Amino acid sequence: MRGAKSAKWVAGAIVVALAATACGSGDGDSGKKGTAGQPAGYVSIDVGEPQKPLIPADTNETLGSYVIKALFAGLVTYDAKGNLVNQNAESVETKDSKSWTIKLKKGWKFHDGTPVTAKSYVDAWNWYANIKNNQQNSFWFADIEGYEDVHPAKGDPKGDAMSGLKVVDDTTFTVELSAPVPYWNYKLGYTTWAPLPESFYDDPKAFGQKPVGNGPYTFEKWDHKKLIQVKAWDEYQGENKAENKGIQFKNYTTVEAAYQDLLSGNLDMIRQVGPKDLPKYKQDLGDRAVDEAYAAVQTITPAFYTKQWKDIDPKVLQGLSMAIDRETITETVLNGTRTPADSFTPPQVNGYQKLDTDVFTYDPAKAKKLIKEGGGVPDNKIFIQYNADGGHKEWVTAVCESIRKATGVDCVEDAKPDFQTDLEARDNDQVKSFYRGGWVADYPLNVNFLRELYWTEAEANNGRFSNKEIDALFKQGDNAKSLEESVKIYQDAEKAVLEQMPSIPLWYYRINGGYSENVDNVNVDFHGDFILNEVTVK
Repeated sequence: MRGAKSAKWVAGAIVVALAATACGSGDGDSGKKGTAGQPAGYVSIDVGEPQKPLIPADTNETLGSYVIKALFAGLVTYDAKGNLVNQNAESVETKDSKSWTIKLKKGWKFHDGTPVTAKSYVDAWNWYANIKNNQQNSFWFADIEGYEDVHPAKGDPKGDAMSGLKVVDDTTFTVELSAPVPYWNYKLGYTTWAPLPESFYDDPKAFGQKPVGNGPYTFEKWDHKKLIQVKAWDEYQGENKAENKGIQFKNYTTVEAAYQDLLSGNLDMIRQVGPKDLPKYKQDLGDRAVDEAYAAVQTITPAFYTKQWKDIDPKVLQGLSMAIDRETITETVLNGTRTPADSFTPPQVNGYQKLDTDVFTYDPAKAKKLIKEGGGVPDNKIFIQYNADGGHKEWVTAVCESIRKATGVDCVEDAKPDFQTDLEARDNDQVKSFYRGGWVADYPLNVNFLRELYWTEAEANNGRFSNKEIDALFKQGDNAKSLEESVKIYQDAEKAVLEQMPSIPLWYYRINGGYSENVDNVNVDFHGDFILNEVTVK
């Protein structure tokens, strides 16, 4: 998702940053002093302002995703290790990877009391896919037969429904894909496939500000750029019921401010400690410090629509990659909290492979040689765009210094004030040269780190990379006869991606966060997300 988690873009390199919220005092369930500024029994976490209104198919970054996952439940989900498990679905079955039958568990309801039915899914998917509704994640429905009728390349849609979706009865519907996709059921765990209640269609714009979902929490309030608050829903039918009474997603202007609130007891969880506090956070927090690898990769990505990178020889990008001293930067600037990348995919996903190449190895002499053979860097100067509220400045500075020292190519930091501004510049093709990309898995397959980023038509392909041969390999992987074959074809496609360098992988993420003395049962899933429904108040 653009944050790594469509997949989602990750706001923080060392994290997602957020804005100080005024806090009062509160009491926990046990009678002990609770975290300040929140109702008794609630837990709080540093999650900043979502980029878009809270509609599942219009959310593809980590900030909004945290809230969407609390409010909505889909057909399937993943356990903490990334294994696929049913959620609202009783079964998702196919014999040929093209025709799928989905049966729902009975008794599920939306927060407004209306039933969750097969029609709730079919109507939602048709609305999400329709080009008139301008949803960021509409392309996720492109596998379904008739997608081009509601989302044509040019002109107006021919209708409002995809021919591949059929309601059989209240708890059963069928999906016909335009071609077999052996991993299609894995994609259903992404939040964009969530159902919608009938009330949504009365006023989608208003719904995005006060969403009505079917998940473990109900919406309470959104004080923009300060906090979003949700309440545990007692009637939730899923297995991931809330063990707390609610959640506050708090917005901070800096990660340092969030960390100080954690230490002072005004915040329960911080997803990522900033660079300045990393050297001491384990000493500060003790066994409440969190240090775990997860399925995400940091990159810098060229904007191929610019004069600088249009028709560039990939050798230039390979040379720039070899000018970056990943080992030193991850060990010193990032305090050992990242692992240098050796692939375009992280180790936690099915299909990960260490690529047989020296492109990720620091070698100034070869870096200069490759850049020269490729015709040089146009203007002999690059810019790296990043969001200033995410703890990225230190490592971007270090990367630029490494490139300058190794090659003589000038490198300049291009800071945007916040993650929302950074994303808007990417979406609107306003990147000068490179942008910082951080991608976390939507589903635990190598496909998610290749097709969703480097396919010509992918929404998250903000660099506008396009290569017909690689597109053909992706299509071959999509049409494979089995999941295993598909993963293998995508491994071959990754080797072709390496030859073209649509981005420069830097390192794999770790979550380096922590929690306060007021909460317990704090765990992390394969996405690197805290499993918020499990968190309890002491």
